[in-house]
Amino acid sequence: MMDKLSLIKPSLDYEEQILNYRKAFANEHLYGGNHLEQLATVSEWLNHLERAASPETVTPGRAPSSTFLCIRERDNQMVGICNIRHNLNQDYLINIAGHIGYSVLPSERRQGYAIEQLRLALEKARVLGIQKVLVTAADWNVASQKTILANGGIYEDTRLDESDGDHMLRYWIELD
Repeated sequence: MMDKLSLIKPSLDYEEQILNYRKAFANEHLYGGNHLEQLATVSEWLNHLERAASPETVTPGRAPSSTFLCIRERDNQMVGICNIRHNLNQDYLINIAGHIGYSVLPSERRQGYAIEQLRLALEKARVLGIQKVLVTAADWNVASQKTILANGGIYEDTRLDESDGDHMLRYWIELD
């Protein structure tokens, strides 16, 4: 049986785990972190997340978003992170990034956590009023493709991310 996971709002209570998570992604892109790797301190990042969550304070031209830590309940450990964009009001979001970005701590991969984290993120998206969710994965990221398919993703098409040359597979998940 897989460990029970929950999505929680980031806080300073998890500062050390957040910093360790960021460090674990030093050599790869940290998906779903909403600029965690770019801000100097966890406090700065938490302030950024607060601004990003509201239509009134989000950076102009950007979609409001909600970021969650994925916590393994048995030991209160952060095993993942995800970010849910409230809408797809940018070409980049509709063509490349989609509604939800997520990652799992490299040391915790291949345990089913990504599938469960995405399932929980879809529940949060439903609460946000999103009825049809776009989730994307690079053509080389087979694990992410399987995660999306396991959550009911229906493939639509593939689009080129001109910023890095990746071919992004786009999947839609209907929420009822």
